[in-house]
Amino acid sequence: MTRTIPLLLAAALVLGAGPAFAQGAPQTISLLKIDPASLATGYRTSKVVGSSVLNEADETIGTIDDLIVTPGEKVPFAVLSVGGFLGMGTKYVVVPYSALEVSDKRMLLRGATKDSLKGLPEFKYSH
Repeated sequence: MTRTIPLLLAAALVLGAGPAFAQGAPQTISLLKIDPASLATGYRTSKVVGSSVLNEADETIGTIDDLIVTPGEKVPFAVLSVGGFLGMGTKYVVVPYSALEVSDKRMLLRGATKDSLKGLPEFKYSH
């Protein structure tokens, strides 16, 4: 008898929880049809992060440290590390990912120099 009551209570809770999960507005998820073969020729984040960024003079002006997508518009930005040596004195700046070009498997930022990147506002991670 003492074991029956807890079992009945547990069964009632499980059965009563079912309708609670079903309540609420139905959600619809819209999916895009994407050609996997063409997507496979894209650039993987794991390969982009760590890439050197060069300018037209073939000078290394920074390194892609991270990629960040804005919460609202979902626009990608590249976090570049500029300056510094062995992690000392490194400054992080942000440029729109769309400003970067892939040229011969290199990341190219036209019109940029080390000094122009160092002149950008410093980026700091929020967490």
